[in-house]
Amino acid sequence: MARREVDALVVSDQHNITYLSGYTARSAYVPQALVVTAKEDEPVFILRRMDAPAAMHQCFMGREKIIAYPELLIAHQDKDGYDAVIDYLQAAGLAQGSIGLEQYDLSTLTVEKFRRRLEGTRIVDCTKAVTWIRLVKSELEIEVMREAAAISDAAIARAAEVIRPGTREADAFAEIASVLIRGVNGKPGTRLEAIAICATPRTGTCHIPWSEDIFREGSQVNIELAGSRHGYCAALMRTYSIGAPSGRLRRVHDVQVEGLDAALSAVRPGATCSDVANAFYLTIEKRGLSKESRCGYAQGIGWTEPTASLRDGDVTVLQPNMTFHLMLGNWIDEEFGYVISETFRVTTTGVDVLTSAPRQIFQVW
Repeated sequence: MARREVDALVVSDQHNITYLSGYTARSAYVPQALVVTAKEDEPVFILRRMDAPAAMHQCFMGREKIIAYPELLIAHQDKDGYDAVIDYLQAAGLAQGSIGLEQYDLSTLTVEKFRRRLEGTRIVDCTKAVTWIRLVKSELEIEVMREAAAISDAAIARAAEVIRPGTREADAFAEIASVLIRGVNGKPGTRLEAIAICATPRTGTCHIPWSEDIFREGSQVNIELAGSRHGYCAALMRTYSIGAPSGRLRRVHDVQVEGLDAALSAVRPGATCSDVANAFYLTIEKRGLSKESRCGYAQGIGWTEPTASLRDGDVTVLQPNMTFHLMLGNWIDEEFGYVISETFRVTTTGVDVLTSAPRQIFQVW
C-alpha cells in the first residue's frame, strides 16, 4: 500500500478475502469487500447481512469490524453492496485520500460507480497486488497444502478402485468425492473442488464433469482433482485405462513422465518459471511430442493463483515456499488426450513434491 501510495485498499477478490481474513463461505456471487488500511490492525469486512454471521464465525477480526448491508441492496435496480462499501469509505474519512481497487474483478459499471461517488478521490488500480503477495507461502500454509495433497493422493487411489466396466461415471464420481470430503489422517476436506472426469471418447477434453455414461472395456479415463484444506488446494491428475492401455497411450505416458522429471529437476531458487517449462518442452520435443498449453501455474487458495505461470517467457524467479501445480495435461486432438501432474513447492535447494500418487497409467479391470 505504501508503494502504491494508497490510504485504503478495497479487496473484492474472494480468494484474497480468504487470505486476509480466513473467510471461506461461498457468498462471492454478491458484492462484498474487505477494506484494509495501514493505520488499523484489522480490516473491515462489508458483506450481505445474511452472510455476516459466517464472517463472525470464520474471520479473525472482532465483530465490530464486520458490517452487514441490508437485503434491499440485493438485485436492486440502481444500487448494490458496493454502495455500502462506498458509504463506509466516506463515513470513515477515507474518501479524501487515495483508494486502491482490484479492478480486474469489478465490472466497468462498478468501477465507474466508485469514481462517480468518490469524486475527488484518487482511485488506483491494485489488481493482483494481494495475489502476488500470496505467491510465497508461510510454513503453516505449506503444512495445510501438504494435508490437501494427501487427500488428493487418496482420491486418486480411490478412483483406481471404483473405475470399472459397467460402472456409471456418476457413481465413480460420488466415491471419489467422498474421499475428498472425508479426507485422510484425521484431516477432512473443507471444500469440494471441481473434478474433471474425461472418459473415452472425450479424453480430448479437459474440464468436463461426469456424464450419464458408464465406463466400458477399453476406455481411457483422465481425472483432475484437488484436495482442499481451508481453501488451499493441491491439484493432481492421473490417467486410467480399463484393460490394457493402447500403444499410443503408453508412448505418450513414457514421454510425458520423462518431461515431468526434467521439469522437476529444473526447479530451484533463482531459476525462472520459463526454465522449468522449457525443461519439459525440450524433453518431449526430442521425443516427437509437443504441448500447446502452459505447464502449470502458481497454486494455493482457490486452486489457481493468477500470477506466475510455468510457460516459456515467464521470467518470474522461483523462491523458497512458492507452490505450483505442474500441470502436464496434453490434449493432442479432439478425441485423445493424456494427463499427469504434481503439486510441488520450491525449497532452499530444489523441489519438494507434495503429491505422491504413483506416476503410472492406472490399469483397471
